[in-house]
Amino acid sequence: MSGIETDDEGLIRLQKLLAMSNVASRRKCEELMLDGEVEVDGEVVTRLGTKVDPRTAVIRVSGKRLPPVSEKVYLVLNKPRGVVSTMSDPEGRRSLGDLVADRPERLFHVGRLDTDTSGLIILTNDGDFAQRLAHPSYEVDKMYVAEVEGEIYRGTLKKLLAGVTLDDGPVTVSKARIVEAGKDKSIVEVVIHEGRNRIVRRLFDHLGFPVRRLTRTQIGPVVLRGLLSGQMRDLTLDELGELLDRASL
Repeated sequence: MSGIETDDEGLIRLQKLLAMSNVASRRKCEELMLDGEVEVDGEVVTRLGTKVDPRTAVIRVSGKRLPPVSEKVYLVLNKPRGVVSTMSDPEGRRSLGDLVADRPERLFHVGRLDTDTSGLIILTNDGDFAQRLAHPSYEVDKMYVAEVEGEIYRGTLKKLLAGVTLDDGPVTVSKARIVEAGKDKSIVEVVIHEGRNRIVRRLFDHLGFPVRRLTRTQIGPVVLRGLLSGQMRDLTLDELGELLDRASL
């Protein structure tokens, strides 16, 4: 997509761009335009042959954001437990940089995961995107699955959802549910949008349920499903479009 052909002014016909972005066939893209389903920079565009700048135009098809054409890369990695959430480690521990050593780009990680926590982490060479998405004011929900010591009851979830105040301030939990509850251990799913250091572990410690294992299973629209430990993939256009919207980019 980054090698897209444009005219001398850097523009391309809108229906051609949509088709090249795998929205649909060229003919179907024309139908979508005629039906008023395509917006460019907030304006509905129905005139076939309209040209746009594929790098800067904010395009929506049936309300969904289509990311701009870019040389940037946006990856999601299933970080294994024991890997440090930095691109290199002075102590020689295995780091994110080791997992992407064959990539030519200089990548940043969006937020971080504790060394002993596994799961989703986003990597990109788009600094603005990384900074925005990691900032708590953009409230991107993150889902975690925690295996904790002891038996968790519904009353514990009520405490979580009512809000817990830690030594560095209150924590808001958007959702919480018990996946499995046993005498010795329980598995709980929680959704928060904060990225404070060891926040999920500290939440459960505060309630008297130390965390044994922790995995981040979702970041906004991006889910872990189908991605094995240590594997990575590109974000889909739908995922990237939604994250760009949430980061107000």
